[in-house]
Amino acid sequence: MPIPEDVTGFEIDADVRQELKSLPKTLADDVARNLVMVARLLDSEPEEAYQYSRVALRLASRVAAVREAAGFASYVTQRYSEALTEFRAARRMTGRADLWPVMADCERGLGRPERALAMAGEPEVKQLDKAGQVEMRLVAAGARADMEQFDAAVVTLQSPELASPAVHPWTARLRYAYADALIAAGRGDEARDWFAKAVEADTDGTTNAAERLAEIDGVEFVDALDPEFAEEEAEPAVAEPVKRKGGEASDEQVIFEDEEDVEEFYDEDDLEIDDEFDGVVPERAADADKDK
Repeated sequence: MPIPEDVTGFEIDADVRQELKSLPKTLADDVARNLVMVARLLDSEPEEAYQYSRVALRLASRVAAVREAAGFASYVTQRYSEALTEFRAARRMTGRADLWPVMADCERGLGRPERALAMAGEPEVKQLDKAGQVEMRLVAAGARADMEQFDAAVVTLQSPELASPAVHPWTARLRYAYADALIAAGRGDEARDWFAKAVEADTDGTTNAAERLAEIDGVEFVDALDPEFAEEEAEPAVAEPVKRKGGEASDEQVIFEDEEDVEEFYDEDDLEIDDEFDGVVPERAADADKDK
């Protein structure tokens, strides 16, 4: 695949550059540029990111960073079997445990939630930092939900991290997952409060907690740029009942596009606007008061 001219190896992490030094310089530069494209496209164009990751993999399959990048590109495109293979390879090369939660989630993606749960109880979990442990808890709760053990999913997510008022990068996702688990367990009233808490923590919009909260509250969002909404806004106004001098109020509903329509409908001397009418020509109401 072609690589844009502005791509340089300096965009990648220093640790990855260090790994690539084991390769001949020309090869290392080619691999680096492909890894940069994976990182650039992973969120916006995951399929393209996957293709670049395969090129890097063909060039340098013995570099742990390449296997890890290939794993994530496979993961986001739901190629869970490939992703698991790459993550396992990267872990063998580095001995690190930080990929453990995403490996467990691959097991879920392959329809094996019981394996994900088993991984949640392995010693590797104790090697994870706080963020990794939260990720593992999220995966375990998801596995419980996959097995329709909804109450157990709720219990799995109950933790000091959930109860803490402090906001971390994973806080919104944890609160959202807990609210979602409560919904599945039939505890909708509690879920509303946790969706609200997720909204408070979700400053980057990583979840759709605001939409879920609005759905529970019965609030419907309208896109002002929607052509149908614009057509509704453009509908002519309907005037309130009016009355003529010396007569009773009419039940007639009159449709006016603008003030000119009003003048055509009534003679100027014959027009009196009811005090409660706040329609298209309020200045005429003032003139009518002067004529009284």
